[in-house]
Amino acid sequence: MNVIKKSFDLGDGRIVEIETGKLAKQADGSVVVKMGDTMLLATVVSTVGAKPGTDFLPLSVDYQEKYAAAGRIPGGFLRREARLSDYEVLISRLVDRALRPMFPSDYHADTQVMISLISADKNIMPDCLAGLAASAALSVSDIPFNGPISEVRVAKIDGKLVINPLASDLERATLEFMVAGSANDIGMVEGECDEIQEDEMVEALKFAHDAIKVQCAVQVELTEATGKTVKREYSHEDHDADLKAKVYADTYDKVYAVAKSGANKDERKKGFTDIINEFFEAMPEDTEDLTKAMAKHYYHDVQYDAIRNLLLDEGIRLDGRKTTEIRPIWSEVGYLPAAHGSAVFTRGETQSLTSVTLGSKDDEQMIDGAFINGYNKFLLHYNFPGFSTGEVRPNRGAGRREIGHGALAQRSLKKVLPQGEENPYTIRIVSDILESNGSSSMATVCAGTLALMDAGIKIKSPVSGIAMGLITDEKTGKYAILSDILGDEDHLGDMDFKVTGTENGIVACQMDLKINGLSYEVLTKALLQAKEGRLHILGEMKKTIASPNEDYKPHAPRIVSLSIDKEFIGAVIGPGGKIIQEMQRETGASISIEEVGNKGIVEIFADNKAAIDAAVARINAIAAKPEIGAVYQGKVKSIMPFGAFVEIMPGKDGLLHISEISWERLETMDGVLKEGDKLEVKLLDVDKQGKMKLSRKVLLPRPEKPTAPQA
Repeated sequence: MNVIKKSFDLGDGRIVEIETGKLAKQADGSVVVKMGDTMLLATVVSTVGAKPGTDFLPLSVDYQEKYAAAGRIPGGFLRREARLSDYEVLISRLVDRALRPMFPSDYHADTQVMISLISADKNIMPDCLAGLAASAALSVSDIPFNGPISEVRVAKIDGKLVINPLASDLERATLEFMVAGSANDIGMVEGECDEIQEDEMVEALKFAHDAIKVQCAVQVELTEATGKTVKREYSHEDHDADLKAKVYADTYDKVYAVAKSGANKDERKKGFTDIINEFFEAMPEDTEDLTKAMAKHYYHDVQYDAIRNLLLDEGIRLDGRKTTEIRPIWSEVGYLPAAHGSAVFTRGETQSLTSVTLGSKDDEQMIDGAFINGYNKFLLHYNFPGFSTGEVRPNRGAGRREIGHGALAQRSLKKVLPQGEENPYTIRIVSDILESNGSSSMATVCAGTLALMDAGIKIKSPVSGIAMGLITDEKTGKYAILSDILGDEDHLGDMDFKVTGTENGIVACQMDLKINGLSYEVLTKALLQAKEGRLHILGEMKKTIASPNEDYKPHAPRIVSLSIDKEFIGAVIGPGGKIIQEMQRETGASISIEEVGNKGIVEIFADNKAAIDAAVARINAIAAKPEIGAVYQGKVKSIMPFGAFVEIMPGKDGLLHISEISWERLETMDGVLKEGDKLEVKLLDVDKQGKMKLSRKVLLPRPEKPTAPQA
């Protein structure tokens, strides 16, 4: 074995080590990245040639956590790792977005990157090491790659910026971003924050980039040590300079004219399609399919150049808007009468129909991961059916794109939800995209805010979101920042920068950069332009609903939360759950209870007030502590020669002594009381053993003393 190791310090004494040459040596490249007891194995394999007709990079990135890494056995029937969880998919996407732009544009070989968590330290989060591991594996291979890159988490904890903080410290973070980039540029950002200002975000990105530069330098050393500085030769594209020149000459002006027409999406699409079809019709009948495929590829380049030049030279966008102009917005709340909250949000040709459903603790999502497990009471699901873009596409469930877009909207709205006892509900938001032409995830944020307010959820502040774009020309230095980008502007542009926030500041962001050399000056300008757009959208939303409804919908379920002493938890549940099941059956309410500190937190969930009241009364009766001096409606449980035992609360009996039954002296209990009799009694005292002393006579009028006869 020729084992090679490199390491670096995160700046605070914590060491990250990269090792290659020991594991998975038949892969094109493999490394183990270690920090503390957390270890990631990253491998990369790429086929030697490309499949015929492939004009893109077939890259797959999979991050998976092995349960054995955390000393756990998977749940479920099979007891083995299954399909990737949403958490693993999101990490896979982060790495994919950081790596993909770094491959040569003409490299089309099937390429697979696999990252496995093989050892877990519960306080060292592996996701912030995954990008480093993947890039290092590529760096020690002969696969063409314009890296290295790295990926770090930057957080502000107790007012101080920290790289890759411990999991236990993240709870105190006011901002948390995953940032990826090369030694020269930032390429990807995703994260959330507590209503921060634009300059604070830029400061965090600069801090993260300084750490990335160190990690890239170590990978360069690793590449040199392994001798993998020369990459494999490849030829995945056929070119015909004459054909390219002809495509440009015959189609450029026509494409420019369609782009300048300001037509809507469908008309533009038809116009562009007609141009290339006309070109194909003019070609000889015996033209080979390969030649047509090359012509189609060059036509895409024509569209790319024409649309960008139109914007940079004349300042004209595809739909005729100014660079800072937001498309027309309309919205409506309460559109779905049976939902607990709903909204329609439409911006231009992008539309979201969003619903809110309120559930109980039993509806919480159980998270059973190798590294992260527990419960989640806020869910946001994003659906993107084919008809939203006029396509025929089978419905195969949520893909990686849907999971990623939903996660961005979820982290945005999570920041404004009421916390703790202020929000007893499990909340599920579902965004169905009915039309899409740019930034449907931001439409989900806006529609989600409206639907939450319609449902009566007391959010701290409304949230809006906007997608920003960028068009640049490296030769001339010209650039244009675009607000509220279209789908084509995203596809043909150099940046997709989504920013969400309230009136007070930014709460989440996601950025993907496709070019080199984005300056912090341009980034700051984009953030400030995004702020103007966010506030404009927020103003339009407030015309529909400005604050949460005062109450929930009449048909929405209600939740009451009670706090009882820990000692009564068992009494409420009963042996084998008998008491709590009986209460649920007889009242119709759903009841859950958990121990928190020295208290039992009881949540009662029902769709009507009567059920809630009945369950509350029964739980209060079980968990209430008898108060000395209080009067209770009691029930005689048993008769003794010296008095009677009276139940004043479920399971709580006190002694009503024969001398405390009435003011008259009683010689015997015969015929005085019988089992089942109901009577009012007063609690006089509770001794150290918890025995209660009751009295009935103190509640009765005291007889007047007989007056002495006069002499």
